[in-house]
Amino acid sequence: MKFLIAGLGSIGRRHFRNLIALAEKDIVLLRSHRATLPDDELAGYSVETDLHEALKKHKPDAVIVANPTSLHLDVAIPAAEAGCHILLEKPVSNSLERLDELQQAAQKSGSKILVGFQFRYHPTFNKARELIQSGLLGKVLTVHAHWGEYLPQWHPWEDYRQSYAARADLGGGVIVTLTHPLDYLRYLIGDVELLWSLNGHISPLEVDVEDVAEIGLKFKNGAIGGVHLNYFQRPLTHRLEIVGTNGTLRWDNEDGILHFHKMPAPFASYSDVPPAPVVESFSPPDGFERNQLFAAQTRHFIEIVRGEKEPVCSLEDGIMALRLALAAKESQEKKKIISLVE
Repeated sequence: MKFLIAGLGSIGRRHFRNLIALAEKDIVLLRSHRATLPDDELAGYSVETDLHEALKKHKPDAVIVANPTSLHLDVAIPAAEAGCHILLEKPVSNSLERLDELQQAAQKSGSKILVGFQFRYHPTFNKARELIQSGLLGKVLTVHAHWGEYLPQWHPWEDYRQSYAARADLGGGVIVTLTHPLDYLRYLIGDVELLWSLNGHISPLEVDVEDVAEIGLKFKNGAIGGVHLNYFQRPLTHRLEIVGTNGTLRWDNEDGILHFHKMPAPFASYSDVPPAPVVESFSPPDGFERNQLFAAQTRHFIEIVRGEKEPVCSLEDGIMALRLALAAKESQEKKKIISLVE
C-alpha cells in the first residue's frame, strides 16, 4: 500500500512514525516546508509540493490529512475524487462549507473516510461505553467533561502564537482544537438535542481565538451535561464524570483508570444509613501510553484501506462534532440555545 501524508507538523509526524512502526514504508510526503520540526527522520522519502501532481504521479491508496484545519478540504476533496481512502484529522474543517462536496466525492469514488478522534480507541473509554450500553449504569442522567491545557507548552519548539490552534485563519480556537469531548460524548451517550455556550478570550494568551468555553448539552435520551475547555490551565486536567441511576463513572486521563461507583439500590429509601457504593476500577493494559491510541487508529485505518473494516469514526461523525463546535460559537454570538434537531 502507498500512503501520502499531507502536513508534517507534530500530528503528521506521529502518523508517519506509526506507519513505519507498522511496517508501512511506501510513504510520500506532501509538504509546504513550513513545519518547525527538524527534517532528519524524513530523509529518503519522496517529497511533493503539489497535491494534484502527487496524486497523479504516485497514485496513493490512502491519504492522511494532517495540515492546518482550514486547509483540510483542499486536500481531502481531491483525494476522495481520486478514490483514495482518507484519514482526516479532526476537526474535519473549520466550517460546514464544501463538506457536502467531500461526501459526494467519497460516495462516487468509493473512498472510505476515517476521522481522527483517537479517544474512540481508548480501552477504558470503551469499557465505559460497554457499561452504559449494557444497562449496568442505569439511565444516564448527567455527564460532565473538563479539559484544560496550557497552550504555550503544547509545542515547546515553536512560538505558540503562530500555531494553528492560536490562529483564526488556520481554523484554531479551543472549541474546535479540543473538540474531542464533543465527539466522545456522542460516542458514549448519544446524539445531542440542544446546546448552549459561553466562550471567549479571557486570558493573557496572545491569540485571536477563544481560549475558554463552557458548553451545555441536552442529549436526545434526556441526559443533561456539559463540557469545559480552556487553553490556560496548569497543570493539565482532563477528566470525565457520568452519573446514572445505578451509580457514577469517573475517568481521568492522567492515569486512564475508569472508576465505577455502583449503588446497591438506586433512589431507594433506607431506614438506616444507606450502604456505601461498591467501587470497581478498570485500568488500561500495563505499559499503556498515549501513542497507543494513535497506533490503534493507524492499524484500523490500514484495515479500512485493505477493505477489511468500516470506519469506527465516520465522516458523518466528524461533521456532527464540527456542527456541535460551530453551534457553541453560534450560541455565544446570538446568546441563545441552539437546536441540533434536524
